[in-house]
Amino acid sequence: MYKLDLPVDLDEAAVLQRRRNAEQQRQSRVFDTRVRTIGVDKEALDVQIHDKKIQKEIENKRQEAFDAQMVQNDKVLCLLDQREKDDIRNLNQAIDEFRLQFQKKEDRREFDLYDPLVLKKDLPPRLSDDDPRCSVSGVQRLMGEDLTESNRKREQQEQLREWSLQQQQEWARALEDKKFSESLYDRMRIELDKQAMELQKMEEQARREICIFTKEFNKAQASECLDRKKLEKQHEEEDNFVEITNNSEGDLLSENPAQAISAFGPHRVVPDRWKGMTPEQMKAVFDVQQHQIQEKMRLKEEERQRQAEWDRKRVQEARAMVLLERQQKRQERELRKAQDHINLQLAQAHKAQKNYLDQEVFENTPTDEYFVQFNTTGR
Repeated sequence: MYKLDLPVDLDEAAVLQRRRNAEQQRQSRVFDTRVRTIGVDKEALDVQIHDKKIQKEIENKRQEAFDAQMVQNDKVLCLLDQREKDDIRNLNQAIDEFRLQFQKKEDRREFDLYDPLVLKKDLPPRLSDDDPRCSVSGVQRLMGEDLTESNRKREQQEQLREWSLQQQQEWARALEDKKFSESLYDRMRIELDKQAMELQKMEEQARREICIFTKEFNKAQASECLDRKKLEKQHEEEDNFVEITNNSEGDLLSENPAQAISAFGPHRVVPDRWKGMTPEQMKAVFDVQQHQIQEKMRLKEEERQRQAEWDRKRVQEARAMVLLERQQKRQERELRKAQDHINLQLAQAHKAQKNYLDQEVFENTPTDEYFVQFNTTGR
């Protein structure tokens, strides 16, 4: 017997109803062509657009507040600028008033240089002959232009008389001095002539003595030079005789081989004393040359044999490489044939599998009823 009067669980019913509503909403969104083709959440986009509009309005209000603040600042700056200009104008006006009151041009130190009334204020250039301002360079007082002409003429006459007396005294004194100097000159000239005659006699006596002494000295020098030449000639003859004897009996002309031996060892010689090798040395050198020729011929023969051996080895290696290449080509042809056979078998198996799938596995084609069953639910 079934119990149909069981109490309904309200919470479970609410959950089921909420799930049904969510499924219907989901189906309406899924099956809505516009939402499906757009591919985005339109409500979220609308919310974003609304938020952007609100943010833009807030930004506009902030910008308007900034603009108002800027206008206020400009007004304040204009007021401050006008105040600064007024202060500068007042300061300049105060400076001008101070200059007019306390810095007059008449109080300047150099005002006398450009004073327009300087000629009216100045004294006349000459008050009298005794004016201290009448300097020599000023040309304000010249000879003959003084006011005391009579005194000046009297003083000039007195001055001329004094000058005349002074010149007469000077001429008399100069004439006396001239006579005295002429007398002194005559006495000095006589004394000098006497001294010159005495010096001339003494010079002639000294010259005669010098000639006698020079003649005796030349005779002694001539005899000494003659003796020295004889002695030098005798020494030269003795030296020549000794040199001839040494050269005739020395090692150079006798060609002594021992003289060519160097002090640095018996294996070295002195080039300017060496007269050539002896027959024994020549024979030893010839023997060494023959031995070197034979040794060189032996080395050439060994080199030729070694080169022939290398040529033979190269020919053998070349033949072995040719055989190895032929064997590798033969193996490649066999591998290619085997690969072609395997590929043919794989192609046949693939073709048979395709025929099996087309003819037996996939023989039923889908109808419209198969596609209708899609998009019937929200999941």
